[in-house]
Amino acid sequence: MKLYEAIAQIEEIDKGMIRACESRWDKLCKPLNSLGRLEEYVSRLAGIYRTLTPKVEKKAVLIMAADNGVVSEGVTQTGSEVTAQVVRNMAKGKSTINILSKVASAEVIPIDIGILEDVEEDNVIKYKIRKGTDNIINGPAMTREEAIKAIEVGIKVVGELKDQYDLFITGEMGIGNTTTSSAIASVMLDTSVETVTGRGAGLSTEGLKRKIQVIKTALEVNKPLKEDPIDVLAKVGGFDIAGLVGCYLGAALYKKPIIMDGFITTIAALIAVQLQPKCKDYIFGSHVSKEPAGRMLLETLNIEGALDLSMGMGEGTGAIIASNLFDYALKAYYEIPSFDDALIEEYTHQI
Repeated sequence: MKLYEAIAQIEEIDKGMIRACESRWDKLCKPLNSLGRLEEYVSRLAGIYRTLTPKVEKKAVLIMAADNGVVSEGVTQTGSEVTAQVVRNMAKGKSTINILSKVASAEVIPIDIGILEDVEEDNVIKYKIRKGTDNIINGPAMTREEAIKAIEVGIKVVGELKDQYDLFITGEMGIGNTTTSSAIASVMLDTSVETVTGRGAGLSTEGLKRKIQVIKTALEVNKPLKEDPIDVLAKVGGFDIAGLVGCYLGAALYKKPIIMDGFITTIAALIAVQLQPKCKDYIFGSHVSKEPAGRMLLETLNIEGALDLSMGMGEGTGAIIASNLFDYALKAYYEIPSFDDALIEEYTHQI
């Protein structure tokens, strides 16, 4: 589906169903609203699914993987070849996200949207736009048309998987993508590069200084327009981020809940919400990234991160941990007895 066609078809979640679910929570034998955000999770799931009996039995972690031309500027500790190798490990069940996903009974689905190398493993979805982006200090990372095409890949992936999974979890793999994310953050949050740029996967102090200068140069060269999110994405972003934008829009289009992970996936969520504000209510936070812009982005989106574990792993690792909160929330919703069943007088809302 074409991007703007998808954007036009996205509907708001069902607010009436949310209120009905909240009323059902009030009938359960516990103090009113005492399960806090767990109650809100289920109520929002009811609004997304348009039913008082939502379920989250099958989870999928969508890993958008791509390489970034800016890596040649020495902004990372490792080379671009690591992207392909990590994705191969994911395909073999050997990466960190695979291990954590076993606890959540989730399937890890890597998508090659722009890896420099060709990854041959069969269980990697292959929608490569091209082999990596261009170096952003010389000009745009990609054309506007490529950015839109990459977003449409994310929408397509969710559309292809929507009947198999109840909950989508976002993740990414791409050496150099904290550099592109910081560049986007500086523009979209209208703040200095220093404020939103961190060490990524363990840069030295000297490396961090180099990273900041590279981002400043890229912004000077490309002059991305804050009021045009696709322009920002195309000029200083990456194919992985663009694909994630599409995942959020696709989840909203096909009425599926989706969880953000850390810094990179939250940047993508910000762009998605700017393209279509209605998609925000389909998006759930997971954790507060240790990257400097992590908390700022959550505050800008007005989405809370349930966990604060000083994580900066990426790959969807924070989101997969947070996904288990849905299991707790639904267990409570379906199995806590009503006040009538418990033979206890019902609590009432008091002014």
